[in-house]
Amino acid sequence: MEWTKSWSVIRGGNLMLLFTIFLSCATVPDKKEEVQQQPLTPRIYVANESSNSVTVIDVASLKVIATVDALNHSTHDLSVSRDGKWVFATNLASGRLSVIDAQRLETVASVYTGNRAHVVTLTNDNRQAWVANIGENNLSIIDTQNLRILGTIPVGRGPTGLTFSRDGRFAFVSNGGDKTVAVIETASHRVLKTVPVGNNPHFLVLGPDGRIWGTNTGDNDIFVIDPVTFEKVGTFQVGTEPQQIAFGYRGTVGPNAYVTVSSLNKVIVLTSDPKNLRVLGQIDVGQRPNGIWSNPEGTRLYVVHETSNDLRVIDTGTNEVIGSVPVGRKPIRVVVSR
Repeated sequence: MEWTKSWSVIRGGNLMLLFTIFLSCATVPDKKEEVQQQPLTPRIYVANESSNSVTVIDVASLKVIATVDALNHSTHDLSVSRDGKWVFATNLASGRLSVIDAQRLETVASVYTGNRAHVVTLTNDNRQAWVANIGENNLSIIDTQNLRILGTIPVGRGPTGLTFSRDGRFAFVSNGGDKTVAVIETASHRVLKTVPVGNNPHFLVLGPDGRIWGTNTGDNDIFVIDPVTFEKVGTFQVGTEPQQIAFGYRGTVGPNAYVTVSSLNKVIVLTSDPKNLRVLGQIDVGQRPNGIWSNPEGTRLYVVHETSNDLRVIDTGTNEVIGSVPVGRKPIRVVVSR
């Protein structure tokens, strides 16, 4: 089965498809299609907010494969399907979710989700994409098969971060305007609790042990939430404007937490025990680091920089930058496919 495109436009409610997607069965694929169906090698994807694009980089060679036009404005966050075939990108100014075919390296659909669509996260089964809309104080839930909006969930003011628990039973949403993280039961879509965390909580990430980690970008600290008790169990000051967090190993030591701190142009390395958070090191990187992601082994970190407009690769064994790749303007988010 393969995705094919139609150039029609559907308008209805709050859903608009820039291209409608139909599922069809190809009987005799041409040579181009045969090439496209080859297994995809691991890739790095970078969301460039001021370029309205996604840069695609080969992990092994660090060569840019393509720059994909999101067909929208202010491309901000990314989520990649588990099979690596689809990339979903939010666009702040457009309030839309771009759907990118990773084999064809083009945007094939665009779904309006809400005012200032900020982050997108796929459910653990990849059947749904949840998008946080800052301007509407809610989450939109999109069926990833037919790209229909299934509904919305009201949350706090200014939702900016979103991640799921390891078992997928709960979603955690940071509300910048309320200084809280909301806990949502995914089966019922009920908000079970709101956890006070600090000034302008931003991106959230699932830690290696199942805890939820986040940054208070409006202040100078990070926080950790227990996924069972829904209580904040750790906090630590790392410097003004902490942005995003990833995890990696230094030899046999770890996992350690790596935090991008924009004001310092550094990545701060911490222990990952929320009861014993302490600094293990500092890594000088580019200008205003924001997005950070690790490879599956936790031996490489990929960091993008809002001002120097590049991606840099860190070897976690030495804490040194070992590579650099120019990307688009104001890169915010980086993800790595498996």
